[in-house]
Amino acid sequence: MSDSAIHAVAGAAGGIVAMTATYPLIFLSTRAAVETRNESKSTLEAVIDIIKREGVLGLYSGLESSLLGIAVTNGVYYYFYERTRDTILRSRGGSKALSTVESMLTGLIAGSATTLISNPIWVVQTSQAVRTMSSDSSERTTVKKLGFFETLNNLLAKEGPSALWRGIGPALILVMNPIIQYTAFEQLKNFLIARRTTRLRAAGAAGAAATLSDWDFFLLGALSKLVATSATYPYIVIKSRLQAGSNKYKSSLDGLLTILRDEGFFALYRGINSKIIQSVLTAAILFAGQRRIFEITKKVSSSVSLTRSHALIQTYIFQAINPLAK
Repeated sequence: MSDSAIHAVAGAAGGIVAMTATYPLIFLSTRAAVETRNESKSTLEAVIDIIKREGVLGLYSGLESSLLGIAVTNGVYYYFYERTRDTILRSRGGSKALSTVESMLTGLIAGSATTLISNPIWVVQTSQAVRTMSSDSSERTTVKKLGFFETLNNLLAKEGPSALWRGIGPALILVMNPIIQYTAFEQLKNFLIARRTTRLRAAGAAGAAATLSDWDFFLLGALSKLVATSATYPYIVIKSRLQAGSNKYKSSLDGLLTILRDEGFFALYRGINSKIIQSVLTAAILFAGQRRIFEITKKVSSSVSLTRSHALIQTYIFQAINPLAK
């Protein structure tokens, strides 16, 4: 198995772990982003309100499609990112570090491919997450929750295949989020490694090269995601509303201007508290987990390949010395 494929598997697995751990915060931020009323609730108040109306499991509406979405998103992203990264590094040879421009180009290619492939899954997830929202928070009406395929069939029956591409405009613009995130991560990682390597060599360890711990990856993942989410959150709000089925906006820019005109500047940051906490925690867990899962998967893959190689060699030797075995 190639390193790019192993990175894809590790990214998908790491994303599932991170998504499961932080999903209630994703659910809350999605609802807050879609909500258009001038009603402000704290995260705690929103949690209590949802539990009262839908039970604890209400905080996990749409989890199955989110797990599918994050597995596909991270798997595709890491595959294209590592493939593009390796291509760039091989083309110039020597250095193992990407420049800022190269990091941005790599993120652009990986992010665009991922968005085009995974957008239908996130449309289904958003539809599931907002389905049980009532027009009046005081209502206690029960709305039937739909599974992934039920929601998908419902969307296709009502609106056709085009429904699966709601919000693709702002979603493509939001490719800037992983570009900012992974560029910040790469440059911070390069800086940290270079600084520690310099210290090691200054201390007399000639030829030594610093390595990063799981904790380093956790912190760098959290910091890079904090920068990316803070910079792109208004478009996250617009994307969530379009994916939920809002027909109020003709385009991403129209949505931005309409929200500013009708709801004010702070509406563009509705739900950011839970989103920041969730996205930073998710990224931190993902970066630390993906690295560890990559190393484990690579060792297992190498071990399996080595075992197969030994078996083939033994077979060839046996056939060479024993003509009757042929």
